[in-house]
Amino acid sequence: MKILIADDHDLLRDTLVLFVEGEGSIEIVTASDLDEALAIVDAQGPFDLIMLDYNMPGMSGLDGLKRALTYNGDQKVALVSGIAKRSVAEEALALGAAGFVPKTISAKSLINAVKFMAMGEKYAPIDFMTAEDEAAAPNPLAEKLSRRELQVLEGLSQGKSNKEIARDLDLQEPTIKLHVKTLYRKIGAGNRTQAALIAKDEGLF
Repeated sequence: MKILIADDHDLLRDTLVLFVEGEGSIEIVTASDLDEALAIVDAQGPFDLIMLDYNMPGMSGLDGLKRALTYNGDQKVALVSGIAKRSVAEEALALGAAGFVPKTISAKSLINAVKFMAMGEKYAPIDFMTAEDEAAAPNPLAEKLSRRELQVLEGLSQGKSNKEIARDLDLQEPTIKLHVKTLYRKIGAGNRTQAALIAKDEGLF
């Protein structure tokens, strides 16, 4: 069995790999973002299963899942996440995902899930799918920022330039620069990359 695991957090990706490789009969290839994963599909495919982190670069929510599902012929693609709500899992399954795997899953359950999905079955843990979604608690980082600053931070998290963000928000570039400077101060970031990482770590985007 050959699977591709794509996750931009090295530790989490390596932990997933360690769990799965412990089975011994599964060959694993890894990637750190969606574009790299799709390039690997071109170069080393086909795979029995592709596992994509919901929040890694290139995913843009479920848009990345849609790309992967129809890329280079139909693919078996599962979504992996530590922050996504049940509603995201339900939508992913409705779009045709092979399954939804929470990062809180045990090693034994992960192995079973991988084998299950690779054989063409759908997987989603019953306890996760039947649990009531907790009322969304206010994000402490988001509460520090204005709505416009959040929009600018989302643009930064997508790797966009000030000019691109200004165009998206129909604002002048100097205005964006001002928002960037202000949000840096509010969240304790020193540059664009750091701001994007802080936003990702806090689960904002």
